[in-house]
Amino acid sequence: MDAYDCIVTKLEVREFDVNSLVPSEIRLKILEAARLTGSSLNTQPWRFIVVQNQDNLRKLSDDSTSGKWISGANFAIIIITNPYFRFHLIDAGKVVQNMQLAAWNFGVGSALFTGIDEQKIRDDFALPLDYKPVIVVGFGYPKKRITGKSKKKKRLPMTELVSFEEYGIATSKNRI
Repeated sequence: MDAYDCIVTKLEVREFDVNSLVPSEIRLKILEAARLTGSSLNTQPWRFIVVQNQDNLRKLSDDSTSGKWISGANFAIIIITNPYFRFHLIDAGKVVQNMQLAAWNFGVGSALFTGIDEQKIRDDFALPLDYKPVIVVGFGYPKKRITGKSKKKKRLPMTELVSFEEYGIATSKNRI
């Protein structure tokens, strides 16, 4: 899929087809997309914990304040970062975006949550003390067939988002 089409059509998916497993080749490509993501000063402050066992997905759901749906995912990835590095959260966002777009390219849906009970997730998944759990992403084939092209995204218009030269100078098609 074209990268722009991937961005335009990607939707957050929190309901997964429990009968369709994501092949290991695609899982590896998702992880490779993460590994190849650029980071501040090439610090690569992230580490990834792949959770695929159903009991552990339920445990991950219990460790969440906003991601109970994760128990229905085919697999999840816990992104932990080293907060010693100043831009670790920006880098975490970049790596998640790349994973989600790589997944969507293969028809694999995903969604993320940041509502994490840090102590529980630390205990349940043996996180090292120098890393912080920052984002969890669940992956799987969507339960309902969606393309993203048929569903209109609720986004602010460009004129409300973009200014030129200084804040408040509205966009116009002639300026872009």
